[in-house]
Amino acid sequence: MQNRTPRMPDQPAPNHAENDARFTVELASVLTGARRRALRDGDRQIDTAHLLHSLIETDPEVREAFDGGPQLAKVLGYLVQRSIGYGLRWQGSVEDTGAVPVVSAPAVDGWSPSALAAMEDALYRAASRGEARAAGLDLLAALAADTECRAVEVLSRGGVDARWLADRVVVLTADAARHG
Repeated sequence: MQNRTPRMPDQPAPNHAENDARFTVELASVLTGARRRALRDGDRQIDTAHLLHSLIETDPEVREAFDGGPQLAKVLGYLVQRSIGYGLRWQGSVEDTGAVPVVSAPAVDGWSPSALAAMEDALYRAASRGEARAAGLDLLAALAADTECRAVEVLSRGGVDARWLADRVVVLTADAARHG
């Protein structure tokens, strides 16, 4: 009998970002989901599009940040297309927008330099509000603010203005901080 289970590539080096106390439990779950998605898709690294896909799937506040269902559906549609093969042009390449210097390795612990920069920016955004932990909306704003990352390319193809989305998330998090 033949095994019909597809062969999975070797898992990237262990990463403890998912267990980092500076992220909410929900955001740690998003990071773990992005790692799983990259592994399942056979990608060398976890990039910002993996983060965006996991954010949308996992975090209801992130889904609410989009302007209605049709816009979100278009973005999800593009992400699904990417995961079934239309993103192959990204496989084997390092996502680097220049946000952090590229080291000799293609990715740190399996994360693209742009994904690492987005996570650091999310932490900075949370800290600037006096929060000890970054949440999903912090990461969404960080992704949308990096105009050269793959997540913004996905947003653009889905008809979402990334600058508008980043600004909207800033307003939503400020409102939540005032009322929470």
